Amino acid sequence: MFLTLALLKKGIPGKQWIGKYRRPRPITWQMKRNMLKHLEREAENEYWISRPYMTPEQEYCHAAERRAQNWLKIKETKFANFPEHKSLTDHLSHLNITKTWSS
Repeated sequence: MFLTLALLKKGIPGKQWIGKYRRPRPITWQMKRNMLKHLEREAENEYWISRPYMTPEQEYCHAAERRAQNWLKIKETKFANFPEHKSLTDHLSHLNITKTWSS
């Protein structure tokens, strides 16, 4: 009986869809269609990536002004809530106790 099972090898041991001795999935027409669409999309992406939008001369420093304006905007928002500067006389005004009202 064990010899018969060993010789015939009926069944797939363990899970049938995973592992070394798994059952192969049947390839359907939907799988073929999806793979063709995927390959066509990839070919189109490679086509567009291979052609640059700007030349290296155009690309050099093309966004310097915009980046400078953005940096100024960020700096202004950062200092918007900053308190006003106070002079030393404002800080030490509470020490002026010798002044009279009449002068």
